[in-house]
Amino acid sequence: MATTAIFPLRVGKGRSVAKALKVTIDYMEDSIKTGMGEYISSYKCTPGTADLEFALSKQQYLSITGRYQGDKDVIAYHVRQSFAPGEITPEEANRLGYELAQRFTRGCHAFIVCTHVDKAHIHNHVVWNSTTLECTKKFRNFIGSAFALRRCSDILCAENGLSVVKDPQPSRGKDYAKHVYSKNRPLSYQDQIRLAIDDALSKKPATFEDFVALVEGAGITAKRRGKHMRFMLPGQKQPTRLETLGGNHTEEAIRERIAGRMVVAVPMSQPHATSAIPTRKPSLLIDIQSKIREGKGAGYARWASAQNLKLMAKTLIYLQECGLDDFDALKEKSAIASARFNELSEHLKVLDAKLTANADLQKHIVTYSKTRAVYTEYRKAGYSKAFRSAHEADIVLQQAAKKAFDEFGYGKDKRLPTVASLRAEYTPMLDEKKRAYREYRQARAEMQELVTAKSNIERFLNIGERSLGRESERAAR
Repeated sequence: MATTAIFPLRVGKGRSVAKALKVTIDYMEDSIKTGMGEYISSYKCTPGTADLEFALSKQQYLSITGRYQGDKDVIAYHVRQSFAPGEITPEEANRLGYELAQRFTRGCHAFIVCTHVDKAHIHNHVVWNSTTLECTKKFRNFIGSAFALRRCSDILCAENGLSVVKDPQPSRGKDYAKHVYSKNRPLSYQDQIRLAIDDALSKKPATFEDFVALVEGAGITAKRRGKHMRFMLPGQKQPTRLETLGGNHTEEAIRERIAGRMVVAVPMSQPHATSAIPTRKPSLLIDIQSKIREGKGAGYARWASAQNLKLMAKTLIYLQECGLDDFDALKEKSAIASARFNELSEHLKVLDAKLTANADLQKHIVTYSKTRAVYTEYRKAGYSKAFRSAHEADIVLQQAAKKAFDEFGYGKDKRLPTVASLRAEYTPMLDEKKRAYREYRQARAEMQELVTAKSNIERFLNIGERSLGRESERAAR
């Protein structure tokens, strides 16, 4: 099931077209929201320079048609497409967002699709240029466009085996997604607690105690009774034990998420959409002595000792499943995994640098093209101070672009590449980065598991050696 909304994007007072577009597109392309840029796709534009490319098309449209509407002109259309939690993967959501924009604009407008995975539901942000690719016409919002967009999205969902909202009612000004979800399924106390847990974890607390403080700051009462942590919302008659929430919201799962040993691809929203906790992955043993020095008491020491036994059992099961019965083999495999992780990390840095340089060069070429006519007039005016004062911004941009070309090694004797050729280089590099990032995440997870297991075994063996030493001393006495 997917809900949609469409918003015309205008220039506004005191902003240029490029600046108005940049604000929206920068939010869409946020690396944290899009999985380090993995879930971004585009049509007839480059993600890194889409704002400037859209702005350049406006200038070409003005020179061809002579039409100018000022601050109220619609420069692009922003669409949000939200999917039901747990129903779709980020890759599939991005593909459907691309297909929705392609069908709705009939391939006549450049667009960019960014899939956000940082919320309880996967959702797409789509922006398409109001100006056509030929720069001779514009997309005009029409009566019933929101309904037409929703119907197009529903057809796509049905074609791809996703659920469709049945008999949607007018939302009377309320956001369509909120209207549909609140109408079909009101949030229970348990759902609200799950959402509060995800919201607190999104703020990256360092410890479980910091996490509890964030939850309490949201108005939820947190108390531990025995070995169970309980949360209670205002108005709730009975507190909710974390263990009863299941999936990613038990105390054990929360502690693993805080430690970074458990990655949740799709955050919580529905109680039946939670994923099972991976039980075979090793978790780092608790340093009981350091915790006691911090002020923890004997009760905590007893709990931590029992917890360490469980964690060590997980570690041993993990090693057996991996066929690592020999400690030297574990050390060797851990070293190989660390080396692979570092290699992929460096490779990603190199790709990022190349992509940034490519996008920057594209921006400067587009800027140079936009301001060249003004700078030519400035030169013909004999570099007049009055002319410069009237066109200061364009002249500064032109000079900055020329300086950047020199830094990139494109002096007077070397011809600049075209935006099209740079875009052709950018796309395969971006695809390579996405592939490398997927390998990087897998390598990081494998390295963390092996390093944790190795650390646990080393700590366990050291404890054993100290214990044997004490027993030898007793026997000598």
